Amino acid sequence: MGNLLVTGGAGFIGSNFTRRMVRNHPDWEVVVLDKLTYAGSLENLADLEGLPRVRFIRGDICDRSVVEPLIRECDWVVNFAAETHVDRSIEEAGTFVMTDVYGVYVLLECVRAHGLQRFVHVSTDEVYGEAHDQPSREDSPLMPKSPYAASKAGGDRLAYSYWTTYGLPVVITRCTNNYGPNQYPEKMVPLFITNAILGEDLPVYGTGKNTRDWIYVEDHCRALEMALLAEGVEGEVLNIGSGEEYSILEIAGFILDALGLGQDRIRMVDDRPGHVLRHAVDTERIRSTLRWAPEVTMRDGMPMTVRWYGENRAWWERIRSGEFQEYYREHYERRRGLGKR
Repeated sequence: MGNLLVTGGAGFIGSNFTRRMVRNHPDWEVVVLDKLTYAGSLENLADLEGLPRVRFIRGDICDRSVVEPLIRECDWVVNFAAETHVDRSIEEAGTFVMTDVYGVYVLLECVRAHGLQRFVHVSTDEVYGEAHDQPSREDSPLMPKSPYAASKAGGDRLAYSYWTTYGLPVVITRCTNNYGPNQYPEKMVPLFITNAILGEDLPVYGTGKNTRDWIYVEDHCRALEMALLAEGVEGEVLNIGSGEEYSILEIAGFILDALGLGQDRIRMVDDRPGHVLRHAVDTERIRSTLRWAPEVTMRDGMPMTVRWYGENRAWWERIRSGEFQEYYREHYERRRGLGKR
């Protein structure tokens, strides 16, 4: 028996993780706390609706009156709650600082007051900035290049300080770029997939040669489950990544190939400010400590992801019909070089 609190559990990675934990731990009660901003939706958890051991609370991690009663009842916390999009952080950095730093502070203070078995803070490889010649190690300098990355670095280090100062059982994970089902279509992979399905061009920033390590979301969630339950990893920082690095142009190519479309769908647009050239992480620590390794390659994961978006058009078409349209016009259609077919 156990009680798990998943903050941000109605978002992309959070909902996939929640589903995994419900499936793998039938004697646990799982509570999802989510503010339901534009990127979170109860539709992501529709298959869990009605299960008596799954409870949803709408609320903000910055609100202690909401957070404290939940922390008091739980044994474990996994914190996904965050503002996460680099482009949006360039426009509205303050929102990111509040959720990604102050919200983490509220969670940690409640944990300090009531205690629990493990607090997993989900950070990001964005905190490292450029990977340069070698993949970033857990002890590499943090050189964030966007307000999003900087706010995540702040929450990351705050969580670590509560381990060193107060002895809270904190584990911090830094994962690379995720892809898979239920990812909000402003992110690159689902944006490219849904644009291609709709007959629109794929907007590629700058040269398109910027590279990322790409991991299928289920591999990430499995690593997080292991980090939550492993013994003796308190105070650790764990990089999570697949070791598969591809450029933005290559990812666009994989998607077009999976849909049987030509490369002429790609359109180069003006680059965004502070665009990191390379994200990649060294995963030796998690491989040796937890005996974790990725199981889904890009060769298998991307076609599965493309197929999911093809089979779930109602989910993303609803999203793309709302606030998303104004965002898209602002960030892509007004950039030099993009046209609709």
